Amino acid sequence: MTDRRVVITGLGVVAAHGCNAGAVFDSLLRGESAVGEVTLESAVGSLKTVGATVREEPWKALASGLRATSDRISLYALTAAEAALRDARIDASAEDRSRIGVAVGTSLGGAISQESAYAEILGKGKSRLSPFTLVKVMYNGPTAQICMRYSLGGPSLTYSTTCSSSAVSIGESMRLIRHGYADVMIAGGAEALFAFVSIKAWQALQVLAPALSGNVGATCRPFSRDRNGTVLGDGAAFVILEDLDRARERGARIYAELAGYGVCNDAHHMTQPSAAEQGRAMRLALDDARMPPESIDYVNAHGTATALNDVAETRAIKETFGDHSRRLAVSSTKSMHGHLVGGSGALELVISTLALQRQWLPPTAHLDDPDPECDLDYVPHRGREAVVRAAMSNSFAVGGTAGVLVIRSV
Repeated sequence: MTDRRVVITGLGVVAAHGCNAGAVFDSLLRGESAVGEVTLESAVGSLKTVGATVREEPWKALASGLRATSDRISLYALTAAEAALRDARIDASAEDRSRIGVAVGTSLGGAISQESAYAEILGKGKSRLSPFTLVKVMYNGPTAQICMRYSLGGPSLTYSTTCSSSAVSIGESMRLIRHGYADVMIAGGAEALFAFVSIKAWQALQVLAPALSGNVGATCRPFSRDRNGTVLGDGAAFVILEDLDRARERGARIYAELAGYGVCNDAHHMTQPSAAEQGRAMRLALDDARMPPESIDYVNAHGTATALNDVAETRAIKETFGDHSRRLAVSSTKSMHGHLVGGSGALELVISTLALQRQWLPPTAHLDDPDPECDLDYVPHRGREAVVRAAMSNSFAVGGTAGVLVIRSV
């Protein structure tokens, strides 16, 4: 079978900056941070943390029955998937729905509903839960809800590889179309992890940054000398992937070709990154795209603002791109939208796609004093106009799974 080319024809987001992909990108270009103080109140307990949380509630337009059976993560996913379909001008009811699939990446699934269920049973001593509890907490809840809403009978898949979950969901969706198992995939990721126990778990890992005194919005400072941890975010992002010939036949707007995907595990340490294996994932993606390193103009870095990751990723980029690394533009938009964990890869691919479409680079915000070991062009403070013919999006996970995506102009 001849491999089919796969293109991106729709974008949808639900993020701390808003629920319109173009408007979110505009905010990022201006260097605007959505990071702030977050107060959590639940039956388990209350706490204050720093994060980038979704403030709008566009899912209120969903039917009440759908809202009642959905955890917040599914509401995020349903809303972002709908926006992507609308952007792609696809009416699922007029399509062969057996050839349209869904793939969602998430790290913690329905964490909010799960915490509430445990509080009911263990905290309040109740003997029964809501009959909707299982469908809210199951990891494939968002995938199932999207499929049910549009009566889609294609591949229905959920991936959970922590921070690379949605990069993997998109990459594996590309393979499904490439090899003829589907014609269209609604692919992306979602995370709704602002629950008491999940935040406590991340705090215990000692990778979260304390609020920056006097400027909470600048708490996440990737590649900075004084960086001291990441900041969590939540939301969802989806892309519509299609076979190129199909997209052209229906006159679709084509944002970019999803040309390459690399996935591997560093098998090194549960939380400490390996520059060598990060580089291997990048090379796998380039090889898959049949593109030389010199063809990449922009890298959306994993860039978590943790001490180990930023240095490791910088080294990996240098090893992968050689002398070309000095001509590359690299940025971490987590500095503004936070780390969506299972949703990060998808949101950052949307951002990379808009960078290619608009020929503008999103910045790394708050980069006033770069770490001497992080010495690439990280596009500090504000976005800038540039020629972007091809871009790479990196996602590196707790547990070692690396997912790298490469896009290019068509």
